[in-house]
Amino acid sequence: MSAAGKEKLITDVKVVLNDAEDLLRQAAASTGDRAVELRERALGSLKRAKETLYDVQDSVYERSKVAARATDDFVHENPWRAIGVAAAIGFLAGLLVNSRR
Repeated sequence: MSAAGKEKLITDVKVVLNDAEDLLRQAAASTGDRAVELRERALGSLKRAKETLYDVQDSVYERSKVAARATDDFVHENPWRAIGVAAAIGFLAGLLVNSRR
């Protein structure tokens, strides 16, 4: 998911949650059929937000599985290169930690 897509998702979820919160406030101040209607609309908004987040979660999960498979394949096909990359990353991390002291 691109950075713009993430920002749009976050914005959309915030809007839905704010709408649901407003509807619940109005429902608390209302009585009878109007209160029931507002609560149902709020619950519908929350359900849509939840479904959107589940869709994103599924998408991220699938992409992470693909990335894990690609990494696993790379390591099995190039074990010495993978060891070298890991050693280089460890060396750089050590330099960064040591330079902050």
